[in-house]
Amino acid sequence: MDFQEANRREFLASLGAAGAASVLVGSPDGPHAQAGEAKEKLAIDGGTPVRKSALSTGPTGPQFYDDVEKNELLEVLASRSPFRTPGGKVSQFEQAYAAHIGVTFAFAVTSGTTALYTAMAAMEVGPGDEVILPAWTWYADHDAVILSGALPVFVEIDESFSIDPELIEAKITPRTKVIVPSHLQGGVADLDPILEIARKHKLRVVEDCAQCCGGRYKGKFVGSIGDLGINSFQLGKTITAGEGGAVTTSDPVLYERAFRFHDVGMVSRSFNATVGNGVLGAFASCNFRMNEFTGAVMKGQVQKLDTICQGLRANAKKVREGIADLPGLKLRKSADVEGDLGTTVFLDCGTRERRDRFLRAMRAEGVNAAGPGGSVILPANARIASKATIHPQWPSFTTPQGKAIAYGPESCPRTIDIIGRFGGVSIGPRYTEEDVQDIIRAVRKVYLAMGLG
Repeated sequence: MDFQEANRREFLASLGAAGAASVLVGSPDGPHAQAGEAKEKLAIDGGTPVRKSALSTGPTGPQFYDDVEKNELLEVLASRSPFRTPGGKVSQFEQAYAAHIGVTFAFAVTSGTTALYTAMAAMEVGPGDEVILPAWTWYADHDAVILSGALPVFVEIDESFSIDPELIEAKITPRTKVIVPSHLQGGVADLDPILEIARKHKLRVVEDCAQCCGGRYKGKFVGSIGDLGINSFQLGKTITAGEGGAVTTSDPVLYERAFRFHDVGMVSRSFNATVGNGVLGAFASCNFRMNEFTGAVMKGQVQKLDTICQGLRANAKKVREGIADLPGLKLRKSADVEGDLGTTVFLDCGTRERRDRFLRAMRAEGVNAAGPGGSVILPANARIASKATIHPQWPSFTTPQGKAIAYGPESCPRTIDIIGRFGGVSIGPRYTEEDVQDIIRAVRKVYLAMGLG
């Protein structure tokens, strides 16, 4: 008995004898048994929903809050010293996180946005420089480039929702300095071809791991592969203290420059002892230091990162396997399906209209479903298309190149199409087997009734 047949029988068993009888027509052992599943009446059309109560996901990190985070916080309260100190909670978190993902250095900041701004400073990105970004990512990637005085250059995504490596070289100019591949919505970008292009053109790579903390690419943690990695610990991320971020690298000079930038040019406070006093001088900088309360929560959360990721991946894999035999099924492309977090299982519904009905139908069945989220089609966004900056003379768009570059929906039609036709079901790390089987049953029910194949 092959895998798909075993999976189909497990699915039918989960429905019980009556349920199985209601969806089977003809021989259950036929090579195309899924084609015999009756088109059940959808809940959105007045049928009985798969679940009586809605299945929701919610932020992953807080689901794992317990006495570990509580005790870490109480220790900070008892110390009456919430400012970052050598050997304190922030330092302990940084050391644990660096060791976990396999980098030499990690330091904590106030958010993923400030981590990106710090990364641009570490790379010495400034006026006249260009930074390549995916057309679908969060505002912070664009804004960090603008705040550095540089010019964002967008590249369309492919069906992994990540930057299309095949389109990058066409956007490289003598002014290009950095490529920022974002690992979005739990999926990992295809780094090998991106790194090859970067090496060929002597460019730096900053991995934006904000939506993929714990993700892996070919066995290595994201954030450990490019020149620099950034992360976010905002509420919607894998692990969280509500806000917070981190910068990671194994390059001591990049680390020093980034560290100085986040701490008003200093290296004396909590600077990694292996670097000593560093090799650079001070320069105009910011204050993006993480406090000890945030560090305490993050120290507790990083201990649970593997558990959260294992739960997400296991449940996502069951869902993928449970719907694998649906006719014409097309899932989100993956550069490393085993390394993806599995926060959402996305299906290509063909058109935006069909996708939107699929999502409404899934929610009516009691299963949380949505289109791609947590990012923006940036070139099509009004404030970005209009090149709005802090001041009319801000340097990003005052150069001939800045004046000539054109954003707007017409610059990213493929990205708009891809984001518009994919819809997915959210996955939780604590979902029960019954929850997972309900998702599988709901997807099959809606997919077949809508004839999405």
